Amino acid sequence: MAVPRVNRQLPNAIYFCTLTVIEWIDIFTKPLYTAILINSLKYCQQNKGLNLYGYVFMSNHIHLIFSTDNGQSADNFLRDFKKWTTRLISKELDNEPRRYIRNLLKTTLFKKRKNNIQIWQPNNFSEIVQSRYFFKQKLEYIHMNPIKRGYVSKPEDWVYSSARNWICGDHSVIEVMTTELS
Repeated sequence: MAVPRVNRQLPNAIYFCTLTVIEWIDIFTKPLYTAILINSLKYCQQNKGLNLYGYVFMSNHIHLIFSTDNGQSADNFLRDFKKWTTRLISKELDNEPRRYIRNLLKTTLFKKRKNNIQIWQPNNFSEIVQSRYFFKQKLEYIHMNPIKRGYVSKPEDWVYSSARNWICGDHSVIEVMTTELS
């Protein structure tokens, strides 16, 4: 089976992407770990040309709708984001009383041999957003994730979702671009 890859020929394209924790391990169950994701995305917005349109953080995966500029390719952004968040999460897991999570991440069969620990699956599952309809469809999909999991009854009630940005105008967690695509 071919690994889905970001099309390097479209550096300014908007992408829908899913990043999944290796073996679907539930890491993002504490604010400490979601804060790492938030701060990393904010850093990329300020320093790496990241334009974020939508996101949701679930316990074992995240969805992003994004584009990059300033010469930064989507592949490079995803590689750097995963590498940086792995480093920070790994450091925090050293102090985590839930040692079983670190042990799972260290011993997974899907871990690259050279890595001491691996957080993210190697595949990014990226798709180019080619239409306004597709954009709206994916944005609704990510905003409905917490409802489908039974975490909340309304999308805007999930703190770690851009639904708060789009529905309530609340950009307090992460700033997102809420302009409609043309």
